[in-house]
Amino acid sequence: MRSETARIAADDALLVGDLALPEPASAVVAFAHGSGSSRHSPRNRAVAGVLQRAGLATLLFDLLTDAEERVDAITAEHRFDIPLLGRRLVAAVDWLAGHPATGGLPVGLFGASTGAAAALTAAAERPERVRAVVSRGGRPDLAGGVLNRVGAPVLLVVGGDDHEVLRLNEQAAAMLAAPHEVHVVPGATHLFEEPGALEQAAEAARDWFARMAEQRGATR
Repeated sequence: MRSETARIAADDALLVGDLALPEPASAVVAFAHGSGSSRHSPRNRAVAGVLQRAGLATLLFDLLTDAEERVDAITAEHRFDIPLLGRRLVAAVDWLAGHPATGGLPVGLFGASTGAAAALTAAAERPERVRAVVSRGGRPDLAGGVLNRVGAPVLLVVGGDDHEVLRLNEQAAAMLAAPHEVHVVPGATHLFEEPGALEQAAEAARDWFARMAEQRGATR
């Protein structure tokens, strides 16, 4: 496993991330963390480990700068700014396209909480590059009008006991034109803290992204 620090130039910020590269990698997955979180999110890192062991490269990066994080911790003004977060994720997708190790790989997006809306926004903006999207305990409803523009297959993973978020995911799923599935983890709440819950979510994401990689191999 090779790793390196990613420095992603967005229009209005320089974002820092961690790129992990299994040898060989069949695809790459960029992570969009949830509100009030960062690339150090233990849940996203746990999911990333499962993907890496399956031969998928991962990019975990900060959607906000340190200065923006400090402001957001007080005002929460950035964490729900989906157009901003979506633009930052598009910048990461473009960075992966220009990187020698990932430029030829299909790209998947994994979004948690509000990061799911950012992932769907980026998928709509880069349909030629983004081949799959997974949301974990996400808020796809916050993507609003872009849902019917997403072409990549979408997996919505939700805890069975996260009742309000499950309802919002089912509503968002009805607005998706792309192939999609709502995967309910029985007994799980919003943060998937129950024994085995996060592992089930990670395995569902792994299988979804693995199908993306297999489709790429079949079309070569």
